[in-house]
Amino acid sequence: MRKLIIQGTGMVAVFLFTWFALSEVDWMSIFKVEQITKATEEKLGKTIWDWFNHSEKEIRDSEIFNTVDSLLTKVCASNDIYRDQVELHIVSNEEVNAFALPGNHLVIYSGLINSSENESELCGVIAHELAHIKMEHVMKKLVKEVGLSVVISMSTGNNGGEIVKEAAKLLSSTAYDRKLEKEADLMAVDYLINAGIEPRHFADFLSRLSESQPEIESHFAWISTHPDSQKRADYINSYREGQPQEVVAVLANGTWMRLKENINNLDDNF
Repeated sequence: MRKLIIQGTGMVAVFLFTWFALSEVDWMSIFKVEQITKATEEKLGKTIWDWFNHSEKEIRDSEIFNTVDSLLTKVCASNDIYRDQVELHIVSNEEVNAFALPGNHLVIYSGLINSSENESELCGVIAHELAHIKMEHVMKKLVKEVGLSVVISMSTGNNGGEIVKEAAKLLSSTAYDRKLEKEADLMAVDYLINAGIEPRHFADFLSRLSESQPEIESHFAWISTHPDSQKRADYINSYREGQPQEVVAVLANGTWMRLKENINNLDDNF
């Protein structure tokens, strides 16, 4: 009898230990993103962008779009990224912000363009957001924050507008974790170097806006959602050191200033 009790106690102990060990593994984080098909992600991206499209003012001026698109195309073409798979949206909003949505949507606010001192700074942000897209950070972040079932139900239209609204706000105003941010930063540097664009300007952008943030924090969404901006600038500069690079002009003379003038003229008319 005593032997049976000992054996039974041992089996219970093994069961409890195994159950506890398995419960501590975040199986969903391992498999949940893979459960979402590309078709589901595209539907989800369209649903979230439709919300933005009804609440924001998209800029449809062809000269503005073509100029920004040329920067995006340069980064994509130099890094074997299919440009046609990225949906570019330029929005009239004074916030300094850019973000990616599911389904390869890239949203750039006019405030970001105005706050960039040159096209290389804007290319740095574009490269950073492209890195989030290519490494599937967007879906990982969304699933982690709202859950797999909610993400799938949003893509099928079974969730109300409030859920879509919250998902849109999450993606546009909440940071990725530091590991994902650093991955995107370093991949962005690689993208820039491959495109012949000086990464130092991206680091300068981070440093400058980080210094300005306390004065007008509400306008600097991209910086406020990306903490430790100076540290990021430092490791970007360290990472680029020693890497061979041939810097080339991205835009023709005067095109950058004309872009900013066109943006300002549109913002005044909205």
